[in-house]
Amino acid sequence: MNAARDVRLLFATRSLRLFAYGFLSVVLVLYLSEAGLSQGRIGLLLSFTLLGDTLLSLWITTQADRLGRRRMLRLGAAMMAFAGVLFAATTSFWVLLLAATVGIISPAGNEVGPFLAIEQAALAQRVPTEQRTGTFAWYALAGSLATALGSLCGGLLSDTLQRRGLSPLAADRAVVLGYAALGAALWLAFARLSPRSEAPQAGAPPAFLAPGLGLHRSRRVVLRLSSLFAVDAFAGAFVVQSFVAWWFRARFGASEALLGAIFFGANVLAGVSALSAGALARRFGLVRTMVFTHLPSNALLVLVPLMPTLPLSVGVLLLRFAISQMDVPTRQSYTLAVVAPDERSAAAGVTGIARTVGASLAPLAAGPLYAVPALASVPFFISGGLKILYDLALWRGFRAVRPPEEREA
Repeated sequence: MNAARDVRLLFATRSLRLFAYGFLSVVLVLYLSEAGLSQGRIGLLLSFTLLGDTLLSLWITTQADRLGRRRMLRLGAAMMAFAGVLFAATTSFWVLLLAATVGIISPAGNEVGPFLAIEQAALAQRVPTEQRTGTFAWYALAGSLATALGSLCGGLLSDTLQRRGLSPLAADRAVVLGYAALGAALWLAFARLSPRSEAPQAGAPPAFLAPGLGLHRSRRVVLRLSSLFAVDAFAGAFVVQSFVAWWFRARFGASEALLGAIFFGANVLAGVSALSAGALARRFGLVRTMVFTHLPSNALLVLVPLMPTLPLSVGVLLLRFAISQMDVPTRQSYTLAVVAPDERSAAAGVTGIARTVGASLAPLAAGPLYAVPALASVPFFISGGLKILYDLALWRGFRAVRPPEEREA
């Protein structure tokens, strides 16, 4: 089977997965609130969701090259389906906590779990170096469009079911069950990847036994990047899509259908912004593109809660999304460019896990803030401020660390 077929299939699995994440994220906090959980408990639950994703990702990504990438990807899909089934089956906090810890759920509608690191390693292996950033940009666009469509469909489904007489809890539970079904469909899709998507080193030793989790000469730069990416993810998790959807409901009375439409537009704009990253990176370099597109988007994030009306607030949010994702494919491409080829899976896994760890801590602080009307806008300020500090630190620390293709230009 040729490389193009596996690349197309990896784009399809990315799209299916991000559709599922967006589908659930619009109603997730609303569903948990309707189930009787306080905002503090919801924040705890979301933190354990991300912490559990971190532990799963650490094991799966460090074992994927030895035990099989396709096998590990199918395991991750099974964990998605498992979490969806348990979330739909009970409103018990402790059972939900178990499902959040051992399953895979994305509160933000963004990529979580082991999938991204394994898929990116396979993509970088199958496409030429000069096409890597562009491929990652299209990969990001596919995910953003899928998240957008999932958000729209999740909100519309819940709203339609409520109009037909179901309670809000029952309607949102149907969305959760849909998420479980999408996890099962993803399992079937991963089974179609060809053997050539596997790592070339047959019988490689377990990565968790190797020094530095499979990293050698690039260990220092990966750990430095990981610490910065963790700060960025921590900041971003103060305004995950589920919490922002709840904030629009509490502040302006937005319906599930409207929320779905808002985040449909936001994620479409995010995808389009990511698509332009390749051209900007070729002209200005990966680090410059990361920093100087991210800074204004974070300033706009701070302005969202300062808007006095729903249209103005949504307008600023959409403007922010129109430039917010240019750093994603450039960040991913940069990480894989500055490490040795045999460290790519490990580098993608370690930096991804660092982001998940950072993101998992923020809901513990964000939940109680959203629960107090007078403080509900504070997470936007915290998020924007920390992200600006991250941008400045990234520029200071890595503007002189250029990938090979930029040094050769």
